[in-house]
Amino acid sequence: MTRPIPPHTSLSSHALYFLNSHLSSKEDLDSAPNLLSELRIQSDALDRTLAGLNEELRSQLTRHSSFSNRIGSLFSNIHAQLEDLHHSSARPQSGLERGMGVELQALAKEVARVETVRNYAETALKLDTLVGDVEDAVSSTMTRTLRKHPTSKDLEDMRAVALKTLKSTEDVLSSVRKKYPQWARLISAVDHRIDRALAILRPQAIADHRTLLTSLGWPPPLSTLSSSNPDMKGSAPVQNPLFTMQGDFKLQYCESFLALCGLQELQRKRKTRQLEGQYKDVFLHQPLWVIEELVNPISIASQRHFSKWIEKPEYIFALVYKITRDYVDSMDDLLQPLVDEAMLSGYSCREEWISAMVSSLSTYLAKEIFPIYINQLEEEGSDNAIQAQARISWLNLIDLMIAFDKRVQSLAAHSGVTLSLQEDGNMQKMSSFAVFCDRPDWLDLWSEIELNDALYKLNAQIEDDRNWIIAGQKDSVFSGQEENKSPTISSAVLKRLSSVIDRCRSVPSISLRSKFVKSTGGPIIHKFLGSLRQRCQEAEGLTALTDDSALTKVANSINGAHCFETALVEFCEDVFFLEMGLDQSGNLVTDGDFSAVSNGVFHEELKNFEEFRTEWVEKLSTVVLRGFDSLCRGYIKNKKQWQEKSEEALTLSPSFIEAMDYLQGKLSVLEKGLNKVDFTRVWRSLAFGVDKFIFSNIFMANLKFHDGGVERLCNDLTVLFAVFGAWCLRPEGFFPKVNDGLKLLRNAKKQLKNTLIADERWLRDNGIRHLSASEVEKIMKNRVFTT
Repeated sequence: MTRPIPPHTSLSSHALYFLNSHLSSKEDLDSAPNLLSELRIQSDALDRTLAGLNEELRSQLTRHSSFSNRIGSLFSNIHAQLEDLHHSSARPQSGLERGMGVELQALAKEVARVETVRNYAETALKLDTLVGDVEDAVSSTMTRTLRKHPTSKDLEDMRAVALKTLKSTEDVLSSVRKKYPQWARLISAVDHRIDRALAILRPQAIADHRTLLTSLGWPPPLSTLSSSNPDMKGSAPVQNPLFTMQGDFKLQYCESFLALCGLQELQRKRKTRQLEGQYKDVFLHQPLWVIEELVNPISIASQRHFSKWIEKPEYIFALVYKITRDYVDSMDDLLQPLVDEAMLSGYSCREEWISAMVSSLSTYLAKEIFPIYINQLEEEGSDNAIQAQARISWLNLIDLMIAFDKRVQSLAAHSGVTLSLQEDGNMQKMSSFAVFCDRPDWLDLWSEIELNDALYKLNAQIEDDRNWIIAGQKDSVFSGQEENKSPTISSAVLKRLSSVIDRCRSVPSISLRSKFVKSTGGPIIHKFLGSLRQRCQEAEGLTALTDDSALTKVANSINGAHCFETALVEFCEDVFFLEMGLDQSGNLVTDGDFSAVSNGVFHEELKNFEEFRTEWVEKLSTVVLRGFDSLCRGYIKNKKQWQEKSEEALTLSPSFIEAMDYLQGKLSVLEKGLNKVDFTRVWRSLAFGVDKFIFSNIFMANLKFHDGGVERLCNDLTVLFAVFGAWCLRPEGFFPKVNDGLKLLRNAKKQLKNTLIADERWLRDNGIRHLSASEVEKIMKNRVFTT
């Protein structure tokens, strides 16, 4: 019975070419019986030739097996004789025996060479037989497709035979590569023949799989999703063809699915072997072919709807997410068991489905959406309104991409995948921001748009004086007890910075994320630091920091810098920033001990903040110390007070008390306005300056100290220590030279003036450790003892 011609979609390109060549006109149809007769005669002749070749091959294999067995027996005997010779060579040998030993060694080498040749011949014959079987199977599938329309089961059976033989061939090649790496040419020749076979086998398998998917009704209709709102809950549900297939269709699909998975696993093993030691893990994970065949027709069908929504990209994201979500369960329930059965390790159908859908979306965005915005931004002569609208559209698109990535990654989380790190490239597969990996110039444009938008909003906040007041408990984003001393603007800038940085977290490339953070976060931080410095300079220029309001204004700016710097350090200790400190090998880039600050993205910015705080803390200390110096001038010039009698020294020096009152008042203002850390630096710096001032102007000024003068000085310094005692338990420890000088004046004996000043034991026993020998000598020369 003559069979009807099958649908043209099921025919291979060779069959279509043959039919078009011989049946192109109506007259050719009349000669169709003759053509059929000729084809049958040729087919029968080919079958006879193939049968003869198979018989000859069996005969050759039989003769080779017999010959190989005889050669193996001979080699066994030679090995036994060589072993006997080896044992006999252990006893003392004569000259003749030594000569025979040399000849036997040469013979052994020749035997080993011959055995290697035999192994090579046997391996080459075995590989030739296996590759020949593969080529026969591939040829059979093509011949049967040309002769008649074979059943799907026939094709799958032939393809299964070819795949099994390919796996055996690959096992032999892997063994040869390990045992005989010098046989590289043999391996290369076999790989060349296998590549030619796979170049035919894989396209055939994919074409048959696509035909089968079409007959199953894939892709599912998307018309119910093409309304103005594709995410609406009232849309009618679409049946999943993967769940509705039954009987032979389901069996055929499963067999075709397993065949493609087997081919992909074979391809992975071959590439791993071929690239071993050259490119580590290059082919560790490739997209799953069977999932790509599901996604590609859906992507083509979806783009017909996408073209209507260029101005409404939110519909595009909604449609892609809905399709991804509606069919993701079938990947787990139906397809994952097939992947496991195919022994395709390291693959999750859920992940592959999601990543393929995200990849199709990224491709469309790169080809259709982003170029429109870029043309509007770069078009010459376009007005500001068009460019402003393009920037707004760009930022809106980024918002949609961020929201979309979070939703699809939530779907992926059901498979237990963690996407925080770059393991196996999962993050790049699941992110629509992968579009920037291929176009880093677009990332530069995006960072510029984000920066301009952030600075525009930030300028308004900086210029608002209400944001420079002390932040309350509810408005601050800082933690700790000092949060109420930070101005509101610090919290606002940190929120703005955090918001900009969060927008790039989905970018899959660490280097691109680092580039984005530096190009956007750096200028924002510099803008804030410049505003802090400007306010301090304005306060200094108006009053030279002599009044309390100016001190408070500077203290407020220092607080803002301190709190912002603290938050920035915490930022740099996050895993997101620590990853940016890794080199390409995954090692930490360090200079000595690792530090998130010294090796972080914002290293320079943190350094600038520290320098700013140090500079203005020193200026505060200098201003207060200058005022203290001015008030102490009369106190320093009154040299007679140190020559008083003991009963006259009971009172305090009025000028010194006035200076202490000034010092205590300024410190109270700074304590109230400054954060604890920087205030501690201020009062310690002041203590150091006062210690140096008093020691150089009193103890080292060649003043004569009588007992009463020493007593007065002791009373005055007690007041000084009491002022600083509010912030430490032993204030005299922060005035080391003054304190040691006072001890020396009070505890020195009259006879000490007549002994060597270098009596270190006496100085040590009296707690004098911060004065040099010359300083001690000078002080003792000015000590006057009454008779």
